[in-house]
Parts: sequence; C-alpha cells; structure tokens
Amino acid sequence: MDNFYTTSDAVKQIVKGLTLTKSLYVSSIVIGEPHTGKKTLLRHIFPDTPVVCGSDPEAVEKALDQNDEIIITRFELLPNKENLDFENKRILATADYIGNHNVVDSLFAFIYTMPPLSERPDDILYLKRRFLREGAEIFDIDAEKFPVEEIPNDIRQNCKSLKRAVYFRLAMHTMEQEDIMKVLYRHFFDTLQGNNAYKENIGLFEIPLIRAGLDKYGSQLKLSEILGINRNTLRKKIHEHRID
Repeated sequence: MDNFYTTSDAVKQIVKGLTLTKSLYVSSIVIGEPHTGKKTLLRHIFPDTPVVCGSDPEAVEKALDQNDEIIITRFELLPNKENLDFENKRILATADYIGNHNVVDSLFAFIYTMPPLSERPDDILYLKRRFLREGAEIFDIDAEKFPVEEIPNDIRQNCKSLKRAVYFRLAMHTMEQEDIMKVLYRHFFDTLQGNNAYKENIGLFEIPLIRAGLDKYGSQLKLSEILGINRNTLRKKIHEHRID
C-alpha cells in the first residue's frame, strides 16, 4: 500500500469523499497539477485495485473488460473517452487537466481537485522529512546531520522537484573531489565547443570558489590571502562574475 499523508483540509475532504464511495459503484476522478500525489492517494484508499495508464488505451480496454474496479492514471491521455462505458463499475481516475468537460461530467459522478503543494505547507515539511529519511538510507549517511529547514522548498514541480532538491543536497555532501571531477568531466565532454571555451567555462571554477570563500571568511582581504592572489585581482574577478 502506498502511504499518503496530509494536513490539508481540501485533501482531507477528497479522502473522505473517496472513502465514502468505496461501497458504491460510482466513478470518481481527481484532477490537479502533476506530481501532487493523486495516484498515491488513490492507491492508499484502494490498495488492491489494478492500475493502468491512459497512455496505453489497449491496457485500459482490457482492464475494463476484466475488472469491475480499476484506477486509470493520466486519464487526459486516453483517446475516445466518449465511447467508454463505466456502467456498473467503480472507476477511479487521475488527470493533470480536465480536457473535455462534457465527457468528464458524463463519466464521473464525483470530480475532485487536488491542490498543489504551494497550498499545502505542512505537507511540504512532511514530504521533505520523508525524502530525507529515504535518501539518507540510500546514501548511507546520518539524516540528523541535515536540518530539514535548510533544504530549499523547490515545489516548481511539486513532489518531483521537492524530492530532487532533498536528494541533491544529500548528494552534494557525500561527493568527494574525484566525484566532482567526474561531474565536471561529463559536463565538459558534453558541452565543450567554440573558440573561446576556456574563458567561457572558467566561471565554473571561480564563481563557486569565490562565493564559498566570501561566505566562509566574510572578508575580501582574508579571502585574497587564503587564495594567494592580489586583493585587486580578487575584486576584478568578483566584478567580472557579477558576484554579490
């Protein structure tokens, strides 16, 4: 069973509504932005229900023939929706957008809207902690060393980008010099071209070096000593790279 957690009143109402229909042969659809937990929510409430994707119409047709209850994800991708017959079946569906409103209204007795993470701040905190525990186990590190408050709330793609932000933070702290060199090698191998590539790419080294030094030592004078370069040279590089 997929776990689902929320403190959002709007999502709780969706859970309540879907739970009440578990004993009824009516169809419901949950619509909302990608990666907001729509599929996870349905699988949490209906853990034994077969799941098919609207991008595979043959699989959907077969599942409809063989089952009285199915979950259809990415319903908006399913062609010929107007020919579907949901009579005497319990169809649960998710969609990133509605598409044809008339068809959706005719097929589904209940239409729910899943709010994005931007409207569920407590859910963001829970998910960050969950992703942190999962990632720490994968990277074999102590999750307690990474305060969840210091991890950015990247919710541009809801759960997808939030999980990426957590895993990226963990990966950064586990990379050694050789790993960093491999990352740079791959970047240069894929992108290196032109007639002035050295100058165009030198910022990859100098910008993070100078920013980290300024944050760490808080003084251009001290940093110039640490780097072993003239203070005027450091100032010039700060200006060239537009470092605040």
